[in-house]
Amino acid sequence: MPETPVFPRAACAAPHSLAAESGRAVLAEGGNAIEAMLAMAATIAVVYPHMNGIGGDGFWLVREPGGRLHALEACGPAGANATIRRYRDKRYDVIPSRGADAAVTVAGAVGGWSAAHQLAAGLGGRLPLAVLLGEAIRHARDGVAVSASEARYVPKELDTLYDQPGFAQTFLIDGRPPQAGALRALPALGATLEQLARAGLDDFYRGDVGREVAADLAGAGSPVTRADLEGYRAVRRAPLSVRLSGATAYNCPPPTQGLAALMILGLVERLGTLPPESPAWCHAMIEATKRAFRVRDAVVTDFDRLRHDPASFLTPGFLDREAAAIRADRAAPYPLRPLGDGDTVWMGAIDASGLAVSYIQSVYWEFGSGLVLPATGIAWQNRGTSFSLDPKAVNPLEPGRKPFHTLNPALAVLDDGRVVAYGSMGGDGQPQFQAQVFTRYATYGMGVAEAVDAPRLLFGRTWGAESMTVKVEDRFDPACIAALRRYGHEIEELGGAYIDSLGHAGLLVRHPGNGRIEATHDPRSDGGAAGI
Repeated sequence: MPETPVFPRAACAAPHSLAAESGRAVLAEGGNAIEAMLAMAATIAVVYPHMNGIGGDGFWLVREPGGRLHALEACGPAGANATIRRYRDKRYDVIPSRGADAAVTVAGAVGGWSAAHQLAAGLGGRLPLAVLLGEAIRHARDGVAVSASEARYVPKELDTLYDQPGFAQTFLIDGRPPQAGALRALPALGATLEQLARAGLDDFYRGDVGREVAADLAGAGSPVTRADLEGYRAVRRAPLSVRLSGATAYNCPPPTQGLAALMILGLVERLGTLPPESPAWCHAMIEATKRAFRVRDAVVTDFDRLRHDPASFLTPGFLDREAAAIRADRAAPYPLRPLGDGDTVWMGAIDASGLAVSYIQSVYWEFGSGLVLPATGIAWQNRGTSFSLDPKAVNPLEPGRKPFHTLNPALAVLDDGRVVAYGSMGGDGQPQFQAQVFTRYATYGMGVAEAVDAPRLLFGRTWGAESMTVKVEDRFDPACIAALRRYGHEIEELGGAYIDSLGHAGLLVRHPGNGRIEATHDPRSDGGAAGI
């Protein structure tokens, strides 16, 4: 059974050890949890570029020690020239996955850093940006070993990715994908981070960095304009929540799929206390996911264009009715089109005051659009590929509209006072992995590391797996797999014990009274926990 690291004052967890160490260093300097997360977000953008970057988006969930919660929506809208007509005139039936035409939206992550930095200052944070971004700048300039995750990962549409402007020069070594441990520097990105540390994060949108970004996007043919960058700011939202037995769980509102994550928790609880990893528990997870995704796909869109109140789908009455429709012995059909591949990082931090942060950052597909801007070294996201070119769709492409997001950071407060920050990467898998990790810990009493280590399942597709099967790691009991097949589930055994496509999850728990923090990150990733 894996042991959980325990820290007496403050802790953080990340999918790369250098990001966790950046957070620990800030905590040791007296920084708060938000400041630690800013350092982690900058470092992870350098050392884990296949999963995220400053050319992508992010979402924050922050809980103050007194209980006040903040959700920061740091996702960018479609550019002024991102019209359906533009793509139809180019004879596209869907938005392409790679290249300048995939670079549809403004990158919001740095805007989120700016909003978080302001929030940190209001809560006593005093560390300058030069300190918070310092480790990321050093790693970008001096070089860092390529991670095992990046080396073993085979991106989708590989040839198309490698052909994108700037990609090979930036991320390949001698024209080939690097081996794990190979030293790679990102000097242009390092210079950009140094400029942001010196001039301020706002420079990304309305300063010298923004001017260079806009010029390179225009030169490549992206529909994002300088005016789009200049007008962008992250938005503070009220989190969504669902009341559970013994806890209240929180997540971000649309355009994230946080609604689905909370629905799954509410539905699974209503299906009874079932032994984890039993056929009944697995069946409950799968069927709850199906019902949550039906709501998600019909409802979740740009927050300012919502047609339904997301909170109405988290009421006890609605959840009771949905749970009653789930058969205990039979898999329901799922004919709807699935949404959302995604490569992402989730990270958490909790400081000595009890300030807790759950954060997620992404460029959508691995390396995003593949377009690397020459002046700044920024790899731009392809999150806009989740838009539809059908004007009657739930998420149609139009200038200024924000796309659907699989990203969703999670946080919960247990009735006994424990504060839990948790999350995972993994596209459609994110809300499923969250539910599996959280219920194993909070409902069944597994240890923090044990809950994250335990085998996972996934309904649907993620990381390029197109089939709508139930995918399982090989540590499940064969009798459980056989029972699920009898229920009517199509099971796909992935043939491994710790599979990347079943998420890189993390979990931190702060205990009341003594304030100690248990923290861990996934053995499927290259990270872990660090603290003081």
